[in-house]
Amino acid sequence: MAADVDVVVVGAGFAGLMAARRVAEAGRSVVVLEARDRVGGRTETVEVDGIPLDIGGQWVGPTQDRLYALAAELGVETFPQPDAGQTVVLRDGQVTRVGHLAEVFSDEGLTDYLTGAAVLGDLAEAVPPGAPWSAPDAAALDAQTLETWMATGFRTDEARDLMRLGVLAVFATEPANLSVLHFLFYVASAGSWDLLTDTEGGAQQDRFVGGTRGLSHGLADLVRTAGGEIRLSTPARWVRHGGDAVTVGSDDGPVAGARRAVVAVPPALAARIGYDPPLPAARDQLTQRMPAGSVIKFHVVYDSPWWRDEGLSGQVLAVGDLIDVTFDGSPPDGSRGVITGFFEGAQAIQAETMGEDGRRAHLVDVLTRALGPQAASPRTYVDRSWSAEPWTRGCYGAHLPPGAWTQLGPALRPPVGPIHWAGTETAERWMGYIDGALESGERAAAEVLAALG
Repeated sequence: MAADVDVVVVGAGFAGLMAARRVAEAGRSVVVLEARDRVGGRTETVEVDGIPLDIGGQWVGPTQDRLYALAAELGVETFPQPDAGQTVVLRDGQVTRVGHLAEVFSDEGLTDYLTGAAVLGDLAEAVPPGAPWSAPDAAALDAQTLETWMATGFRTDEARDLMRLGVLAVFATEPANLSVLHFLFYVASAGSWDLLTDTEGGAQQDRFVGGTRGLSHGLADLVRTAGGEIRLSTPARWVRHGGDAVTVGSDDGPVAGARRAVVAVPPALAARIGYDPPLPAARDQLTQRMPAGSVIKFHVVYDSPWWRDEGLSGQVLAVGDLIDVTFDGSPPDGSRGVITGFFEGAQAIQAETMGEDGRRAHLVDVLTRALGPQAASPRTYVDRSWSAEPWTRGCYGAHLPPGAWTQLGPALRPPVGPIHWAGTETAERWMGYIDGALESGERAAAEVLAALG
């Protein structure tokens, strides 16, 4: 197929839209192909009971400067994630209210956790986010799982339990599935472990008024305004490439010819595209070693955030349950009360078998025990299994098991002929987050524009 545009972008998430915007603004022709009937990728805002709820990514925090800047440009306001009040802890059948999660643990367990986390933080400072495989002792760090490190890096089960909660919340997979080097890279990519896990002062600090759709739709409008085209419901099934030409095909044959391509979809999906000629072995092997986490996100909607009147934050820590922690997901005007949370990792895999009705019944039971009888009668419930989404196949992002970074990591970002790679998994900073997706889109666009001259 003859090249009808300069650049074809596969995927209309934040990475693909940002790449398309920069290419179009530089005066080059660009078309974006998106398999879904919407833009936004792993973010989506849905209307539930008259209020917008983010069923995908929703938070932004300090040092995520690209995302804050985009919100300001588009006029999308942020508001602080509510967290004032006591947290309710369910543990061994007991219900306890605490002012801070640290109060749940003994002095010995908390000290052990802080000591071990500090050791990991020191190790992370030596990991270059752009090339984790070049870190000191990279091979040794990449040869063991985080679970193995935790067995000797912490002295107490309490410390291991606390770290496991954090790992599930950040990676949506078990410590046994991560190499130590990948964990350290993630910490280095964000800036610190606290930035990844905290609410105030961390990645969960702020939310967007009206949801993230204002950002994704606004960015799509910027692409169109600059002259770019976005084609929805057009999955990329195969890519033929050679020299300075790319043809992308869907189910019914070729759909776009271009001089360069940007593939901006999660690794699990990029690996399912057929490439002719085949990708180099290292690039193909790398995507095989980048599985996504397992997440089911839920919202339980009530008439009002009544728990605030009782001095509660809406955070429930259910130790040993299918869910780990919930948040107050209410809209900024308090017109409804919303408890938001996640099934993550192995718990999400188990919860998938329960069906939506089973998950709702389980959550209402947990919240009733934690927050009281008012929690027994929600107005409605909604959840989304991102592992079951055909054009996502897992969230929040991909993770790398032992050996992947040091053996195959250098193949992550370099183009293959006229094919360039974007997506939050290719970001150096804030990998796995919207901010990282924006960074990757800008990098891929710069590569493409340089190649086009």
